[in-house]
Amino acid sequence: MAERKGSRAGSLSRSAVEKAVRDAVARARVFDLHTHLYEPRFRTLLVRGVDELITYHYLIAEATRASGLDPAKFYAMPKARQAEFIWEELFVKRSPVSEATRGVLTTLSEYGLDPRRDGLRGARKFFKSLTPEKHVDLAFAKARLAGVVMTNDPFNDAEHAVWERGGRRDERFHAALRIDPLVVNLPECARKLRAWGYEVDGDFTGRSAPEVRRFVGDRVRRMDARYAAMSFTPDFAWPDDRLQGRVLREAVIPACRDAGVPFALMIGVRRKVRPELGDAGDGVGQGAPSAVARLCAQFPDVTFLCTMLSRLDQHELTVTARKFANLKLFGCWWFLNNPSIVAEMTAMRVELLGLTFVPQHSDARILDQVVYKWKHSKETIAHVLAGKYADMCDAGWRPAVEEIKRDVNALFSGNAMEWLGIS
Repeated sequence: MAERKGSRAGSLSRSAVEKAVRDAVARARVFDLHTHLYEPRFRTLLVRGVDELITYHYLIAEATRASGLDPAKFYAMPKARQAEFIWEELFVKRSPVSEATRGVLTTLSEYGLDPRRDGLRGARKFFKSLTPEKHVDLAFAKARLAGVVMTNDPFNDAEHAVWERGGRRDERFHAALRIDPLVVNLPECARKLRAWGYEVDGDFTGRSAPEVRRFVGDRVRRMDARYAAMSFTPDFAWPDDRLQGRVLREAVIPACRDAGVPFALMIGVRRKVRPELGDAGDGVGQGAPSAVARLCAQFPDVTFLCTMLSRLDQHELTVTARKFANLKLFGCWWFLNNPSIVAEMTAMRVELLGLTFVPQHSDARILDQVVYKWKHSKETIAHVLAGKYADMCDAGWRPAVEEIKRDVNALFSGNAMEWLGIS
């Protein structure tokens, strides 16, 4: 009998496809395109441990909402008491069903703890036994991380000292040059730049444009940065004749082009919608995918990585990526990192972009967050992909196991590494 059109030797039956997809996703190594983690040599900048995990701003907002506690009173507590308060409010008085609380449970369970039996006291004892180096190894192993990209602020004094001191790098950690201060607060940064030998004025006059361009190029080389990045509010516009737009147009983006690195845009955060909550007080706003399209059109020889915070922007942004090959979409950022939304966005991207995107990044600020964020995301993404491969089978094309592995590895590591020039 002739082989059905689209089939090939070694191809799977439809009923075997779901298991093959789930196995491939579970085994896939992950390259985390955007985090706020640090190598152990950055010492206290590498944030880790159960108290940090529980007092992350996701849970602060949830706990103060549930309890009605004045945020000022919460922040007046020492860190350990904050953690105990959140544990009591969200894990004892109420069932931990939110994504943020479930993430804590998953992380503790993956580390071999029983969250209900061991509780906060047992978790503290466990984490206290880990050196930074062993802790990194453990978290990377649990999340199956092949590598991560840090977020590196060249104007942070503590970071600057580490880069100037040099030393042996942990090759699993890659740098990303965060240029927000340079663009948002040029007058203050100009003082440091002049002290470092760059002729930059606070009003971006004189030799400022070529000197900022030289600075960005120098820092990319010094850090071996894989991309430059900036977080934008929902009012991001392009063209932009304000100071912010001029710095980007005349210096930062040309420097990225010269260095051969992408520029990453993270668009849609509304800062301090409730200031008294501190980092937990930021919100979300609808951005402007059309501005991203104009940016990509103006700089066709620059690769732009992009993630947007509002769910309402995702369809237009994905359609925009269909039109511009230099626009690379990545992740479900921040408030979008919930299984229901991850599933929706992943399905839409597959349907419109095939396999030419990166479905997730952790955005982890606490080392231990990579454990739950990748476990949860993999489960959701595997479910979506299994359905898409089943649809493909129904259309007459049955994949082989190796083809599924190839595709899954591209989504979880290969695409990101290719975009960033990592072999």
